[in-house]
Amino acid sequence: MNGRLVFGSPIDGLLERLYAQNVAQDEILAVYFTARAAEGSLDWNQFDERTNEFLKDKLIALDRSKSEFCYNMCRALGARRVVEAGTSFGVSTLFLAAAVRDNLPTGAQAHHDGSGRPIVIATEREPEKARIARGHFAEAGLSNLIELREGDLRETLVDVQGPVDFMLIDIWTPMAWPALALVAPHLREGAVVVCDNTLQFRDAYREYFEFVNDPRNGLRTMTLPFEGGLEFTVRAH
Repeated sequence: MNGRLVFGSPIDGLLERLYAQNVAQDEILAVYFTARAAEGSLDWNQFDERTNEFLKDKLIALDRSKSEFCYNMCRALGARRVVEAGTSFGVSTLFLAAAVRDNLPTGAQAHHDGSGRPIVIATEREPEKARIARGHFAEAGLSNLIELREGDLRETLVDVQGPVDFMLIDIWTPMAWPALALVAPHLREGAVVVCDNTLQFRDAYREYFEFVNDPRNGLRTMTLPFEGGLEFTVRAH
């Protein structure tokens, strides 16, 4: 598999299919956003109904290299409680759940941590995307590791409890800061937060960077040189 992570059946086949679908949509996405930008009608901070409707069937999956990085980071952390802001069709969620599964002791209850709470909390606003994502989780045999919360993440992430070991933020930029602000109080010391495209959309992430760079929040951050930039933030204290 060209040096890629191998999870075994049925996860590998499902990921190959989903990433192929994602690649097939890339040109359509590029044409659409180029045309909207040329019209002068595109606002990256607040999509209109036309764009939201266009995106309803688009995967826009986290790059595979970034997803594998998240898997490896979760493994290194021994992560058992993970939060994801922006699940979409659940591609990156499969990597997170596989990491949590692989961190569990043999014979452990796969769907609960020591306190009986769900281990992977994922979020998705669109009901149809959530329905499809749940189908992918079931196909991969990982449903019992994931709680997918539907709705506005400013409501669905109000109560994640903790301690949280790892958080992935792969969502439209205006929602990145609210998501982190809700979860940050639950991050354990040494926990990691990864946020996508922070170099490409640096200006749009202004509030996010204000939050992570505020010393009162106990975070340390750096931008990793993945395509578009990948923000790597650690709960220092």
